[in-house]
Amino acid sequence: MDIKTIDDACFLQYGRVITDVDVSELMDKMQNTPLPDDVIYIPSDNDLESTKVCRIFSDSVYGQMPIQIGYCNGHNTKLNALEYHRSSEINIAVTDMILILGRQQDITKDYTYDTSLAEAFMVPKGTVLEVYATTLHYAPCGVDGQGFRCVVVLPKGTNYDRKPQTATREDKLLAATNKWLIAHEEANIEGAFNGLIGENLSV
Repeated sequence: MDIKTIDDACFLQYGRVITDVDVSELMDKMQNTPLPDDVIYIPSDNDLESTKVCRIFSDSVYGQMPIQIGYCNGHNTKLNALEYHRSSEINIAVTDMILILGRQQDITKDYTYDTSLAEAFMVPKGTVLEVYATTLHYAPCGVDGQGFRCVVVLPKGTNYDRKPQTATREDKLLAATNKWLIAHEEANIEGAFNGLIGENLSV
């Protein structure tokens, strides 16, 4: 698929680049995190949360809210699913990586989403992104078959086990706390709502 840059004007609807936060300590600590052949996601990592920049993210970027800092690492070339939160997510590219993004506004009334509407963006190593709450996203993809490492900052308590509930129609998408997910049937994600229509995009 066509891969755009984050300097492209169309990226502005999905997020923004943060340039005034020093993340060098996080980048260094991330070198000690695993890089598996598949994808691993850790919502909260004590070593990453011990950095000085953790307080800056909490106070300035999240307006004095409690946060968690974790990571998503591995090897991936497929879309597989799209998720959204009720909050922005900060992604820090520890390696070059590709994000496939969409808009929550394009989800239909029956909670399906046409994958042809998604767009891919190259995110250079060292970039700090705010991915807006209405932006559909999932695990990054590597570049040229290489693995990726990505720091993930979210409000504290996000992406943990949720209790089953059926109060609203949207509840069928709730895959974890503060995480609504629409999967592609080819991904075979156990228990997920398979609402991605069209090709399981790859880069």
